[in-house]
Amino acid sequence: MKNNQLFSLCFFVFLIALGSHVSAFSQPSLHSTSLMPSEQGVVKQIDHHHSEMLALLKKVVNINSGTMNFDGVQEVGQIFSQQLTDLGFETHWVDGKPFNRAGHLYASFEGAEASDRTKKLLLIGHLDTVFEKGSEFQAFKVLDESRVAGPGITDMKGGNVVIVSALKALKNAGSLDSMKIKVLLMGDEEKRGSPFHVATQKLVEAGHWADIALGFEDGDGDPKTAVISRRGATSWLLKVKGRPAHSSQIFRDGYGYGAIYETARILNSFREKLSSVPNLTFNPGSMVGGTKAEFDVATANGTAFGKNNVISETAIVYGDIRALSPDQLSEAKSVMRSIVNNNLAETEAEISFSAGYPPMSPSAGNKKLLAEYSAVSEAIGLGAVVAVDPRKAGAADISFVAEHVDMALDGLGLMGWGGHTVKEVADIGTLNSQSKRAALLMWRLSRH
Repeated sequence: MKNNQLFSLCFFVFLIALGSHVSAFSQPSLHSTSLMPSEQGVVKQIDHHHSEMLALLKKVVNINSGTMNFDGVQEVGQIFSQQLTDLGFETHWVDGKPFNRAGHLYASFEGAEASDRTKKLLLIGHLDTVFEKGSEFQAFKVLDESRVAGPGITDMKGGNVVIVSALKALKNAGSLDSMKIKVLLMGDEEKRGSPFHVATQKLVEAGHWADIALGFEDGDGDPKTAVISRRGATSWLLKVKGRPAHSSQIFRDGYGYGAIYETARILNSFREKLSSVPNLTFNPGSMVGGTKAEFDVATANGTAFGKNNVISETAIVYGDIRALSPDQLSEAKSVMRSIVNNNLAETEAEISFSAGYPPMSPSAGNKKLLAEYSAVSEAIGLGAVVAVDPRKAGAADISFVAEHVDMALDGLGLMGWGGHTVKEVADIGTLNSQSKRAALLMWRLSRH
């Protein structure tokens, strides 16, 4: 081979290698542990508007939006609606009258540079809190340079602000136009409306649309963790009947054991058969029994009348069950029904299960998404992120969409502790760090 031919061949190989090198760095892998200049711009934007987002957090926390305070929920929804509208989203208020609640905020965005291959992202939050108008806990309060208290500050108005903060940074950095995003902020997460399927309809529809779902609850409050699995929450109601008679005849043939003994047998059998199953829990929260007993599920109030010399005729138990997967829940229900049907003499019982939060199983896709989120965190310098123990993460709205999407991850919101109590406190330093993680995760997902 002549020298000029050899030189041309070598130069051609060099150009191919250089092109591959440039291509690899122009579109980083999801697991890249360094930031591209465009990513650095997103991070800087979050730092730049920190004061603005802190003011937004204070504003919404100071508005009472207990689930049944419909005006308050709608007022908070309007504030977030304006924030999203300013970013180019189309927003719509889902009327809550059909399910007896305030409603939900629904927003959508499709950038001019998005294509058919662009991943569709669903961002999930909620507007309501557990603190109604009569609560003693009503105001945003700075405790020190790192801690801020307030009703719903982590569960989950802080998570909603993280959503806005991340989207604003992407918008200002010029990265939002390549994305397809829907945001759904529910108005009844803390006390679901009825009918149940109507209250969750928009959530399920959004799950069918999306490829990836991101939830902005606070998980277990530790920024070193995120949620790839949540146990579902389902209610159950046990009704037991016995033969009433003088107590001196109890245990005799023809008189039997009465409703309360039969109830005790059933509950103890639940414990013996199921308490050792990993990640499965079941709890009898309320029980009434006697000659007459009544229980109102809607108000969780019951009454009973009985004498100590009369065999009990009626007993009612109201409880919940939490399982990690649909199969685990189905198997547990089967065992419980079998126990309920194996009655003591002269007794009968029935158990019913209501619709509830479905489980969010730890799927392969969820694990992959966690790895991608952890890589983003390490690239920013915030360290690795691992999965939350599902026993530490309660049911949440993302569970309704997890089975419909390729990947789902929750626990991306503002971190803190004391949720659902008057000691709810946020680690305000995580407002920026969680926003950075979320923004860069969305940026990378939209490009792959």
